[in-house]
Amino acid sequence: MKVLYFAWVRERVGKAEEIVEPPAGVRTVAELMQWLAARGEEYASAFASPRTIRAAIDRTHVKPDTAIAGAREIAFFPPMTGG
Repeated sequence: MKVLYFAWVRERVGKAEEIVEPPAGVRTVAELMQWLAARGEEYASAFASPRTIRAAIDRTHVKPDTAIAGAREIAFFPPMTGG
């Protein structure tokens, strides 16, 4: 699946996107964030506060307990503010 990173999440990870193949035990957005955080210091920094990160699956905003099965694209970004 393609994972996209935006704003400070992208800055901390050091890339805008990548293709990943999480293990079978990674079933939800929250579990994907945990798995990504374990991939290295830059990921650990980006996902240190998972409650502050928002996610979208195939361009639809989702909650952390949403299943990732069948997702083509998952995006992670900080909360957006209006202005």
